Amino acid sequence: MTEIVTASILVIGDEILSGRTKDKNIGYIAEYLTNIGIDLKEVRVVSDDEADIVAALNALRKRYDYVFTTGGIGPTHDDITADSVAKAFGVSIDHHPDVVARFQERFGADLNEARLRMARIPDGADLIQSATILAPGFKIENVIVMAGVPSIMQAMMDIVAPKLRSGLRMLSDTVKANAREGDVGGPLRDIAAAHPDTIIGSYPFMDENGKPNTNLVVRSRDQAKLDAAMDAVKKMLAGLAAAK
Repeated sequence: MTEIVTASILVIGDEILSGRTKDKNIGYIAEYLTNIGIDLKEVRVVSDDEADIVAALNALRKRYDYVFTTGGIGPTHDDITADSVAKAFGVSIDHHPDVVARFQERFGADLNEARLRMARIPDGADLIQSATILAPGFKIENVIVMAGVPSIMQAMMDIVAPKLRSGLRMLSDTVKANAREGDVGGPLRDIAAAHPDTIIGSYPFMDENGKPNTNLVVRSRDQAKLDAAMDAVKKMLAGLAAAK
């Protein structure tokens, strides 16, 4: 049986918690991981506080196969992710010579202390970099540290993803119920009980006519089991429609 590989996301930054910055990374990473066969199990958001970052990181990296962090690897005083990761792993942190050389070529006389902060990498970490990424992310054991800027984070995901272990991909299928969530709740529970190897969810929304409606989503790692559960869902919906 193919293994199940799990992951979590640790979003770091006061600006996210205050609402000044709207996170655009969680959904992207979640979809990316689903597509490559890694199950995202948990997301946490913490402030720019070393103790909070270390505690969250240590909890998550012990529980899941991978931890993806976003934010806090820039040039300012509150960018403390790299230092926090080093502390969590109990390793030293220093300027990476390859990154310093790259910065010297890029910035020349403008290479100041603030920019050099972005060249500080925990001992034993592998760089996540390319010709188009100025300041690198890094991977240390099962923790992948990435930028908070969405375009840079996405480029880093493309670099690191081929090196990750993946499991059996979760499949899904969706049907619009044309019914309210309360109308399908009871029979949907019975279908879920009869198909234990699937995950069945209901997601209410307002349709184009301003009326309450529901999307029903069936998930499974086995196509045949997914199809069987979805057939049961569609038959249930047809029965509800006929009874109206």
